[in-house]
Amino acid sequence: MTSISALLLQNDAANAALGGGLAAIGGMMLLFWLAIVVVAIVGMWKVFTKAGQPGWAVLVPFYNIYVMTQIAGRPGWWLLLFFIPFVNIAIAIVLAIDIAKAFGQSAVFGVVLLFLLSIVGYLILGFGNYQYRKPVLAAAA
Repeated sequence: MTSISALLLQNDAANAALGGGLAAIGGMMLLFWLAIVVVAIVGMWKVFTKAGQPGWAVLVPFYNIYVMTQIAGRPGWWLLLFFIPFVNIAIAIVLAIDIAKAFGQSAVFGVVLLFLLSIVGYLILGFGNYQYRKPVLAAAA
Protein backbone atom coordinates (compact mmCIF):
# COMPACT_ATOMS: atom_id res chain seq x y z
CA MET A 1 0.00 0.00 0.00
CA THR A 2 2.87 2.36 0.74
CA SER A 3 4.40 1.94 -2.72
CA ILE A 4 1.11 2.84 -4.40
CA SER A 5 0.79 6.08 -2.43
CA ALA A 6 4.44 6.93 -3.22
CA LEU A 7 3.76 6.29 -6.91
CA LEU A 8 0.69 8.52 -6.79
CA LEU A 9 2.70 11.30 -5.12
CA GLN A 10 5.36 10.99 -7.83
CA ASN A 11 2.63 11.26 -10.47
CA ASP A 12 1.22 14.38 -8.81
CA ALA A 13 4.65 16.00 -8.74
CA ALA A 14 5.23 15.16 -12.41
CA ASN A 15 1.82 16.51 -13.36
CA ALA A 16 2.43 19.70 -11.41
CA ALA A 17 5.79 20.22 -13.15
CA LEU A 18 4.22 19.53 -16.54
CA GLY A 19 1.35 21.90 -15.79
CA GLY A 20 3.76 24.64 -14.74
CA GLY A 21 5.77 24.21 -17.93
CA LEU A 22 2.65 24.34 -20.08
CA ALA A 23 1.46 27.46 -18.25
CA ALA A 24 4.80 29.13 -18.94
CA ILE A 25 4.60 28.24 -22.63
CA GLY A 26 1.01 29.51 -22.76
CA GLY A 27 2.04 32.77 -21.13
CA MET A 28 4.84 33.26 -23.64
CA MET A 29 2.45 32.59 -26.54
CA LEU A 30 0.00 35.09 -25.10
CA LEU A 31 2.71 37.76 -24.94
CA PHE A 32 3.81 36.92 -28.49
CA TRP A 33 0.28 37.30 -29.90
CA LEU A 34 -0.32 40.45 -27.86
CA ALA A 35 2.82 41.97 -29.42
CA ILE A 36 1.56 41.05 -32.91
CA VAL A 37 -1.84 42.63 -32.21
CA VAL A 38 -0.22 45.84 -30.95
CA VAL A 39 1.98 46.04 -34.07
CA ALA A 40 -1.07 45.50 -36.30
CA ILE A 41 -3.02 48.23 -34.48
CA VAL A 42 -0.11 50.67 -34.79
CA GLY A 43 0.20 50.04 -38.54
CA MET A 44 -3.51 50.43 -39.24
CA TRP A 45 -3.75 53.47 -36.95
CA LYS A 46 -1.05 55.18 -38.99
CA VAL A 47 -2.82 54.34 -42.29
CA PHE A 48 -6.13 55.65 -40.95
CA THR A 49 -4.56 58.95 -39.88
CA LYS A 50 -2.76 59.32 -43.22
CA ALA A 51 -6.12 58.95 -44.92
CA GLY A 52 -7.62 61.70 -42.77
CA GLN A 53 -9.65 59.33 -40.61
CA PRO A 54 -9.49 59.01 -36.82
CA GLY A 55 -6.83 56.51 -35.77
CA TRP A 56 -8.87 55.31 -32.80
CA ALA A 57 -11.40 53.89 -35.27
CA VAL A 58 -9.09 50.87 -35.62
CA LEU A 59 -10.10 49.82 -32.11
CA VAL A 60 -13.89 49.88 -32.66
CA PRO A 61 -15.32 46.69 -34.17
CA PHE A 62 -17.40 47.14 -37.34
CA TYR A 63 -16.76 50.89 -37.36
CA ASN A 64 -13.18 50.14 -38.44
CA ILE A 65 -14.50 48.27 -41.48
CA TYR A 66 -16.83 51.17 -42.25
CA VAL A 67 -13.85 53.55 -42.12
CA MET A 68 -11.89 51.22 -44.41
CA THR A 69 -14.72 51.42 -46.96
CA GLN A 70 -14.45 55.21 -46.79
CA ILE A 71 -10.67 55.10 -47.28
CA ALA A 72 -11.15 52.76 -50.25
CA GLY A 73 -13.77 55.06 -51.77
CA ARG A 74 -16.55 52.52 -51.49
CA PRO A 75 -20.02 53.17 -50.05
CA GLY A 76 -20.50 52.57 -46.34
CA TRP A 77 -23.25 50.00 -46.88
CA TRP A 78 -20.51 47.59 -48.03
CA LEU A 79 -20.08 46.92 -44.33
CA LEU A 80 -23.22 44.76 -44.56
CA LEU A 81 -21.53 42.56 -47.17
CA PHE A 82 -19.02 41.47 -44.52
CA PHE A 83 -21.82 39.57 -42.78
CA ILE A 84 -22.40 37.28 -45.79
CA PRO A 85 -20.18 34.16 -45.74
CA PHE A 86 -17.76 33.86 -48.67
CA VAL A 87 -18.91 37.22 -50.04
CA ASN A 88 -16.98 38.84 -47.20
CA ILE A 89 -13.73 37.34 -48.49
CA ALA A 90 -14.28 38.78 -51.97
CA ILE A 91 -15.22 42.17 -50.54
CA ALA A 92 -12.13 42.16 -48.28
CA ILE A 93 -9.94 41.53 -51.35
CA VAL A 94 -11.63 44.36 -53.29
CA LEU A 95 -11.18 46.72 -50.32
CA ALA A 96 -7.52 45.75 -50.01
CA ILE A 97 -6.96 46.49 -53.71
CA ASP A 98 -8.83 49.81 -53.47
CA ILE A 99 -6.89 50.89 -50.38
CA ALA A 100 -3.62 50.01 -52.12
CA LYS A 101 -4.64 52.06 -55.16
CA ALA A 102 -5.68 54.96 -52.91
CA PHE A 103 -2.06 55.04 -51.71
CA GLY A 104 -0.65 54.75 -55.24
CA GLN A 105 0.14 51.03 -55.10
CA SER A 106 -0.77 48.16 -57.42
CA ALA A 107 -3.50 45.56 -57.08
CA VAL A 108 -0.79 42.97 -56.38
CA PHE A 109 0.33 45.04 -53.38
CA GLY A 110 -3.28 45.06 -52.20
CA VAL A 111 -3.82 41.33 -52.51
CA VAL A 112 -0.45 40.14 -51.27
CA LEU A 113 0.44 42.68 -48.59
CA LEU A 114 -2.87 44.17 -47.48
CA PHE A 115 -5.01 41.03 -47.69
CA LEU A 116 -2.66 38.08 -47.16
CA LEU A 117 0.10 39.73 -45.08
CA SER A 118 -1.93 42.61 -43.69
CA ILE A 119 0.27 43.40 -40.69
CA VAL A 120 3.29 43.95 -42.94
CA GLY A 121 1.28 45.77 -45.60
CA TYR A 122 -0.30 48.27 -43.25
CA LEU A 123 3.06 48.93 -41.59
CA ILE A 124 4.58 49.64 -45.02
CA LEU A 125 1.74 51.99 -45.98
CA GLY A 126 1.63 53.67 -42.59
CA PHE A 127 5.32 54.28 -42.09
CA GLY A 128 6.42 54.49 -45.73
CA ASN A 129 6.49 57.60 -47.89
CA TYR A 130 3.08 56.88 -49.41
CA GLN A 131 0.53 59.65 -49.74
CA TYR A 132 -3.20 59.08 -49.60
CA ARG A 133 -5.06 60.19 -52.69
CA LYS A 134 -8.83 60.28 -52.58
CA PRO A 135 -9.97 57.40 -54.80
CA VAL A 136 -11.71 58.08 -58.08
CA LEU A 137 -14.40 55.60 -57.03
CA ALA A 138 -15.56 57.97 -54.25
CA ALA A 139 -16.64 60.58 -56.77
CA ALA A 140 -18.50 58.01 -58.87
CA ALA A 141 -20.36 56.37 -55.96
